[in-house]
This record gives sequence, structure tokens and C-alpha cells, in this order.
Amino acid sequence: MEPRPTILRPRWAGTSRPVPRAADRGQFPALAAADAVFAELGPAASTEEVARRAGVSIGTVFRHFPTKDTLIEAVVMGRLTTLAAEAEQLRDATDAESAFVAFARRWIELSASKHRFAVALAHSGADVGTIRSANPVVGRRVHDAVAALLARARRADRIRQDLTAADVIAILAGASHAQEHLGPDPQQRAHLLSVMIDGLRPR
Repeated sequence: MEPRPTILRPRWAGTSRPVPRAADRGQFPALAAADAVFAELGPAASTEEVARRAGVSIGTVFRHFPTKDTLIEAVVMGRLTTLAAEAEQLRDATDAESAFVAFARRWIELSASKHRFAVALAHSGADVGTIRSANPVVGRRVHDAVAALLARARRADRIRQDLTAADVIAILAGASHAQEHLGPDPQQRAHLLSVMIDGLRPR
């Protein structure tokens, strides 16, 4: 079962800690619906459409996420949390190289559409780096999980020894932008991933 994404309290609440109380259960369907709606229609999609797909009232959505920006922020953090959890699950895979490649592919799949959210936030005055700083626990989970996958691949001599986790994250972020430029063609996307991975292999 895929782990529940970490939910940020809106900025007006003054904290980024998860909110697990049953009274806040309306957050979860709204957040899942928002992820699907924004991935399909882009961040310009209406909050009303999010509420409709979640099966809740628009008032319920606004009670948990008073602006679209806070809703997009929560989606971005949810995707980062998903990436961290999936990387952690791959750390004990038998084949270190396959685990690293699988994670790289998953990062690009999730981050390519996340970039559209980042653009929307930038236009509205928010910043994804600030969001990540607001929840350093998630940021650290992502970094540590990438570092663990990288260390195993280096020990197996399947990845360049001079790479750091920060290098890999930067490369994957760039590849995510490139995937958006290519469009949805799966063959082109697979080719780009193959070229990127080949560039990370030992010389």
C-alpha cells in the first residue's frame, strides 16, 4: 500500500507539521483529488473541480486549503514524500543498479508534472525551495534515501564514484524538465532516461 502523503498545514496555521487528526480527514480526499486534477489539467484547474472529484463541498476544500497556492504546496510536498518512501523501499533491493534506475524513472515521472506546479507557485509569488525548507524532515528523507541508493550503486561499481546525492538530485531535476520538453512519447522518454543513466556510469 502506498504511504499516505505528509500533509502540510496551511501557512496561516504557522506550522508545517503533519495533521493526522480524524477531524481533518477531509484533507485526504481533497489532496488526492487535487493531485489528479492538477496532473491532468494543470494548476490552472479550478478548486471547484478538485472539490467535485473529491466528493466534498468547496467549503471543505477551503477550510483545509484556504487558497489554491496552499493546495498546490501540499500536492508538491505529498509527491516529495512519495518519492522518499519509494526510495526507502528500494534500498534493500537485490540489484543495486536496477533499484537506482527504477528510482530515477519514478522521480522523473512524478517531478515532470510537479514542475508545472512549481511554475504556478513562482508566478503567484511562492517558491518551491521555501516549501521544502518549511518541511525539512521531508527534504532530509529525500536526500538520505537518494544517498543510500547511490552508495549501494557505487559499491557495486555501477555508478560513478564521484557523484554525490546532491549531484543526482540536480541531474534528475534537469531530466524532469527535459521530459516535459519531449512530451508524452514513451519511447522518447525511455531513450532520454537511458542516455542520462549511461552518463552516470563509471568511465
